[in-house]
Amino acid sequence: MDIISSALTGITVDGFALWVVLLVCVGVFLASFMDAIAGGGGIISVPAYLMAFSAYPTYYVLGTNKLSACIGTVFSTARYIKSGYVNRKLFTPAIGLSLLGSLAGTWLQHRTPDVVLKYLLLAVLPVVAVITLRGRSWPDEAEPIAPKKQAAIVWASALLIGMYDGYYGPGTGTFLMIIFVRLAKMDTRSAAGGTKVINLASNLGSAIAALASGYVFLGVGLISAVASVAGHYLGAGLAIKNGGRIVRPAVILVLLLLTLKVGSELLFPNFWR
Repeated sequence: MDIISSALTGITVDGFALWVVLLVCVGVFLASFMDAIAGGGGIISVPAYLMAFSAYPTYYVLGTNKLSACIGTVFSTARYIKSGYVNRKLFTPAIGLSLLGSLAGTWLQHRTPDVVLKYLLLAVLPVVAVITLRGRSWPDEAEPIAPKKQAAIVWASALLIGMYDGYYGPGTGTFLMIIFVRLAKMDTRSAAGGTKVINLASNLGSAIAALASGYVFLGVGLISAVASVAGHYLGAGLAIKNGGRIVRPAVILVLLLLTLKVGSELLFPNFWR
């Protein structure tokens, strides 16, 4: 036990103790599991990184989170595509629009004072949590809608929500799911598959921008990406088989911790340093 304890405290990754990185991985796994099912994974992963990176600007939290999320989303997206739940004709243009929006959002994020992002965390995450935790009576069959109207809704949301994802992120998948099911009249599985395609593109765009700006702890991001891959793969499998509510208690707990954490940082700036 002493050897294990010594290894966990003595080994560092990007200057962080290994045990801290492993705790981040736990949060990333839960986040990815939920995100693959219905979005909203950032509610868990952003606080997990925020607790580990408390001595650094929030840009590093969001940048490293995007790297691990991007790698993990590849696997859930592939699983939806393989199962036939992605309309390629509809979502191929959406990929480019999402990528464009994400790059624009990340550019804006890097030009926003750090304290603004912390206030944004405190204000937006409870709203995202409420949306994520609401009843999910998603339809199993698509509803009638004009193809051109559906395409307009999907493409516009890809651009706008992609921009939001690049700027901030948490709740992106949930917003897309709501739009695709309620406005674009898609069935649940197809909406989830399309959400993953767009989310992957926006994650890729913001991850590239964050890497180019130097706002990523590469070692931590790559290690936590392993947990992200596992969570996304398992979560997508449960969503395809109509699962998806196991992570609600974890969301509530993490939201409470985040509120206390960010609130104390704003009220007592040196408390966590």
